[in-house]
Amino acid sequence: MTFKLPELPYRTDALEPFLSKKTLETHHGKHHQAYIDKLNKLIADTEYQHLSLHEIVVKASAKGDTAIFNNAAQSLNHSFLWESMSPEGGSAPVGPLGDAIDAAFVDLNGFQEAFKKAAVSQFGSGWVWLVVDSGGLRIMNTGNADTPIQRGAQPLLTLDVWEHAYYLDYKNDRGQYVDSFLSDRVNWAFAARNFEAIKVEVAA
Repeated sequence: MTFKLPELPYRTDALEPFLSKKTLETHHGKHHQAYIDKLNKLIADTEYQHLSLHEIVVKASAKGDTAIFNNAAQSLNHSFLWESMSPEGGSAPVGPLGDAIDAAFVDLNGFQEAFKKAAVSQFGSGWVWLVVDSGGLRIMNTGNADTPIQRGAQPLLTLDVWEHAYYLDYKNDRGQYVDSFLSDRVNWAFAARNFEAIKVEVAA
């Protein structure tokens, strides 16, 4: 299997002023593309070549194949990131996900405060996630290329807190980047679809 860079679900200028066109062109077209290209080279003619990205992440993590894991996980993480943002984002989650947010964090403000705290406290490079873990919602940090699936959690949405994700627009102000994401660009519809799919899977 040869992996290809997924298309963005919106134009490269569609997230402005949250993220500039230049940031998205660089982040998606260069950083994400580089992970895809390196992964394809690493898995050629190996036991990984016919596996899905998810399967490669799980297997490479278990076997300690660090280079393959890093590039597969970053490819997977970034694909999830693009869907976690939307030009029509912000607002508030409704329905079952909204109820679950209130149960886990008291209300949306409680979620936003906890998510921002996790994001700005992540030392160095990494990710902050909203996940379903042990039947409930929680916020999870992962460093570098790590993903929630290694820990048995199921992601609903994510934000990349590597500096390349925001530095052109926010310099070193990660907090402002997180605030803008939460207030204007977080894709609650995507998170809700993931939550409903997990509920169906559990019920089955």
